[in-house]
Amino acid sequence: MNQDELFMLEAINLSKLAVEHGNEPFGAVLVKDGKIVYTNENRIYTCTDPTFHAEAGLLRRFCAETKITDLQEYTLYSSCEPCFMCCGAMVWTKLGRLVYGASDIDLCKILGVEGAQCCKIVFKHSGWYPQVTSGVLRNECIEVLEHYFKKHSKG
Repeated sequence: MNQDELFMLEAINLSKLAVEHGNEPFGAVLVKDGKIVYTNENRIYTCTDPTFHAEAGLLRRFCAETKITDLQEYTLYSSCEPCFMCCGAMVWTKLGRLVYGASDIDLCKILGVEGAQCCKIVFKHSGWYPQVTSGVLRNECIEVLEHYFKKHSKG
């Protein structure tokens, strides 16, 4: 198992914890120099905050706690391709690299709606484009999403 897969497993575990805590199944892990520096799970329901996605919440909390706002040397692992809002946060923090498992198209297929490649659209039209690696442990990420959204609706 390579380093990307190891960190993605942690994001997947966080997505499962999010469900246990009453939220949607999304998890995010922030890494620098091969070490996890911060983690977060989706908390939109427990915080009554529809913007508290795993990625945006992670970036907001990490930056506030550390006073670090330039993340060019960091990699963010996300169990699912981040939405437009979360990608915008990655632009503003100048994230160096994004790694995700399931794509937005995968999620939308599960939800029965049309999908788009969210992060590519946001990054293309912004002043910052982190390195992007997609599809890491994709099937495992899809499995968690399918399990949850068989019983729950989105949002």
